[in-house]
Amino acid sequence: MDIQTTTANGILTLEFNRPERKNAITGAMYSTLASALRNAEQDPSVRAILITGKPEIFTAGNDLDDFLNNVGVGAMTEDRPVFQFMQALEGCSKPVIAAVSGLAVGIGTTLLMHCDLVYAADSAKFSMPFTQLGLCPEFASSLLVAQAAGHARAAEKLLLGEAFPAQEAFEMGIVTKVLPAAELLAFAQGQAAKLVKLPPVSVRTTKALMKRSRAALVKETIAVENERFSAMLTGAEAKEAFTAFFEKRKPDFSKFD
Repeated sequence: MDIQTTTANGILTLEFNRPERKNAITGAMYSTLASALRNAEQDPSVRAILITGKPEIFTAGNDLDDFLNNVGVGAMTEDRPVFQFMQALEGCSKPVIAAVSGLAVGIGTTLLMHCDLVYAADSAKFSMPFTQLGLCPEFASSLLVAQAAGHARAAEKLLLGEAFPAQEAFEMGIVTKVLPAAELLAFAQGQAAKLVKLPPVSVRTTKALMKRSRAALVKETIAVENERFSAMLTGAEAKEAFTAFFEKRKPDFSKFD
């Protein structure tokens, strides 16, 4: 299973389990994640959700082969698996914890903005390389990164798209706490166990109130980003970026204006 799902002691654990491809996410994996979150929303025995990967990598982001093979007319509409997953994550009423070890690339970082608690190994690295691919931010990351870190630091990460370490992610407000890699998963599981023991209605109401003020703006930003992202996805800059990626060369954007 590329997504391993387990439920025990009130905690649903969703684990990226495709290490041979650096946990790159396919449409089928997004569908599995979306279904698991929707089911958890209706399951009173689930009181907390934990998203994790492997010790060596969280996720390398979208599987580009799978992603590009499925790009076409309507490919970025809201019925696509990635949208189903992100909508389920953003709309989840139960607390969601992420435990990040290794690389978290692209949507691997974006999805963290929609979690409630994010714990990272001290060896973790994050990146949002959208401009390097001729694209733009996704799923409200242009809003949420700037809200967490301020415009200047958000601009550095989103405009340049370069990787940054766990400690910097913590300083930016993307990560809740940085831990030694060997302690990460047990700590995150312990935090989830604490949430399980708390009054569930109180926890859900508190989460809803915290997200209330931003909900409409997040929805609006996702829609605007998606419109721009979809247009850019079939553009010349993205074509050069993806072609260069598969040809294992540096892209040349000098001809664009």
